Amino acid sequence: MSSITQVQQELLGRMQQLAESATGPAIKPASQATDDAGGLFMAAMRSVDAQQHQAGAAMAAVDSGKSDDLVGAMIDSQKASVSFSALLQVRNKLTTAFDDVMRMPL
Repeated sequence: MSSITQVQQELLGRMQQLAESATGPAIKPASQATDDAGGLFMAAMRSVDAQQHQAGAAMAAVDSGKSDDLVGAMIDSQKASVSFSALLQVRNKLTTAFDDVMRMPL
């Protein structure tokens, strides 16, 4: 139950962040926009990294016999895998968008 509550709290926090950003000015200065985007992407990378370390620790604990929670370790591993795949897709979309903007005629 706590993991469901945690996910709900994270989603609520994201919704509040989006609501706050929607109330601001429509166009931000370039320096401020890139700082925000870079910070968000770095935060996402840190979150994915933390999930991968947690999954690795859980798998190591099961491998060494310190833990009997094989199902939990596999779930953590799948969560980390899905998070990494999602981050990779976002990176690919950003790269494609950047390439498209660079190819635009002036």
